[in-house]
Amino acid sequence: MIEQAGFSAVYMTGAGTAAALGYPDYGLVTMSEMVENAGRIAAAVKAPVLADADTGYGNELNVVRTVREYEQRGVAGIHIEDQAFPKKCGHLENKAIIPMEDYLAKIRAAAAARRDRDFLIVARTDARAVLGFEEAIRRANASLHAGADMAFVEAPESLEEVAAVPQLVDGPCLLNMVWRGKTPEVSLDDAQAMGYKLAILPVLLFNAVVGACDKMLGDLKQKRRHPIPVADVAPKEFFRRMGAEEWDQLRTS
Repeated sequence: MIEQAGFSAVYMTGAGTAAALGYPDYGLVTMSEMVENAGRIAAAVKAPVLADADTGYGNELNVVRTVREYEQRGVAGIHIEDQAFPKKCGHLENKAIIPMEDYLAKIRAAAAARRDRDFLIVARTDARAVLGFEEAIRRANASLHAGADMAFVEAPESLEEVAAVPQLVDGPCLLNMVWRGKTPEVSLDDAQAMGYKLAILPVLLFNAVVGACDKMLGDLKQKRRHPIPVADVAPKEFFRRMGAEEWDQLRTS
């Protein structure tokens, strides 16, 4: 759906992946589960897929395997954060982060492990909520110097901080646009004007699906008959959206 809507890249959210497995974003999902989900998404689209890789699932040795596993699945890039394990959603309270040298060791390992130099390594820091904005900027810059391609300062807490990140970081920056999260809402155009090179909107579609499902189930329970779907799509159109025409061309009779 993202590709059909004309967007140039797809993001695999860790929170959404956990939710699809029935868990909150509390570090309960394993590397293999995340990688398999990323691989399924990458196989379904031609657009590049950027995927959440949490903390890298251990020390720098684990990060090497993590990079190789994602890369083998056809994923275009990952982001790795400096939270302590078990991590949690970056827009929740009571996060903990690891020492910067441990974090930079992971970033160096990630950059060295990739076989394709175009595989994107995004260094995420959650230091804003724990040690403050200045430390978050310091870690973002250090991660770029350690070999990351892009910096991801998680959860700046004011418009001033959002605008300051690309000015203070010595390289490309990613903005995480979490609905009702800690970061004030900005438009994609405003983010680009501020200097951000990439923006992600995690669980955008998942939240919409939850709302649609709640409505459909509520209508069914109340009216005791099949409710009119939010998107009134007939079976033929539904399967067309899933690539039926491409498969129909492969029929021999």
